[in-house]
Amino acid sequence: MSESTREHYRDAFRTMAGTLAGVELPWLRKARRHAFDRFEALGFPGTQLEAWKYTNVMSIAKPHWHFMPSDGDHTDYARLIDDLVPADAGGRIVFVNGRHAPKLSSLPPLPEGAFVGTLAQAMRRIPDRIESIMARRAPEDGFAALNGAFRSDGYVVVLPPGCALDWPLHVLFFSSEAALAMHPFNAVVAERGARCSVVEQFAGITDEAYFVNTATEIVADEEAEIQHCRIQQEARTAFHIAHVGASVRRASHFTSHSFAFGGALSRTQIDTRLDAEDAQADLNGLYFVSARQHVDHHTRIDHEVPRGTSREYYRGVLDGASHGVFDGRVIVHQDAQQTNAHQSNDNLLLSRSAEIDTKPQLEIHADDVKCTHGATVGQLDESPLFYLRSRGIDERMARALLVWSFARVSVDRVESAALRSRLTQQLLARLPGGEYLRGLS
Repeated sequence: MSESTREHYRDAFRTMAGTLAGVELPWLRKARRHAFDRFEALGFPGTQLEAWKYTNVMSIAKPHWHFMPSDGDHTDYARLIDDLVPADAGGRIVFVNGRHAPKLSSLPPLPEGAFVGTLAQAMRRIPDRIESIMARRAPEDGFAALNGAFRSDGYVVVLPPGCALDWPLHVLFFSSEAALAMHPFNAVVAERGARCSVVEQFAGITDEAYFVNTATEIVADEEAEIQHCRIQQEARTAFHIAHVGASVRRASHFTSHSFAFGGALSRTQIDTRLDAEDAQADLNGLYFVSARQHVDHHTRIDHEVPRGTSREYYRGVLDGASHGVFDGRVIVHQDAQQTNAHQSNDNLLLSRSAEIDTKPQLEIHADDVKCTHGATVGQLDESPLFYLRSRGIDERMARALLVWSFARVSVDRVESAALRSRLTQQLLARLPGGEYLRGLS
């Protein structure tokens, strides 16, 4: 990191530190200061680090981003936001350029004892609980440290024992301002027997670069159930860095869906710890990119105790000169006997210039386990293509059918029919020849 870049961030932190939400909380001021010191020590990760070998972030490190969004009437985007997340789809929390937009947000009545709101609201209403959530994880790289220093808002869900949200919560982070850097922090905590479904969606419309650096902490307590879906459809000029950390406890079930379609460069890291017996985690993902987009998924699943179950299925479709990275690591620790784990990563390359680096990994330190993993990389099979052509289907539609049949496996794993339908339409809009298939849902 150059000295001019370092000084730019120092100036930004000095300016912003007194204006960020929660500045009245001494522990939060101290945590932000510590995170910024950590960022200065770590800097931005370079390709000499194994975890960042295939993802060069110098395009993020060089621009001098600004951290304070301009004032504006967020209702200007009301129609577009309704198209992205219908107002009647359940609960809706909307952020525009990093700021909460109350007029565009709405929540049904909450169960007794539940908290669903923004991070700024949580800092005022449940500061003690927020402190324990925000302190869960020490920054492992410069991006995590940067989020810790500049986080100002995001969403928080805290459910008491036995509480259930019977409607999905949709959280939209919408960006329209060039050169703006945003650092949302989110948390989902389901105590014993609680359950909820949360959709995080990231979208943008500006033709110029902006930067989203987000972190989400998830805790599924005993016998709890959390479904968490990320939809990354940033503007093609955007940079998107995300970290999700999940703790899955006894007999609880965590489901993660990650869909990545947008951004010039994006990286999503999902770390999952099964830290009590009979915990279950399902990770499902799809990345669909073209042109010169770069998309990176790093996942880690730690089986720390006996009888944990994990299933991980990631698929990628790459066109143009795009570049994909998948690094999936499953670690079965010494005491995690009777672990059952499966991991797969399948990739479809639609052009000769598209590239994928895939690295599924198993580390097994126990001897009574059932674990499998694998990866595939290939192009469209000519045999089914020929079969469809021989039945009178033109080549463009035939190719679209085959690509869709490959990609829809990931979409079909989403439980919500309404969300599946929206994901289907987003995919078909990106798919060459997808206009032939618009009637699918």
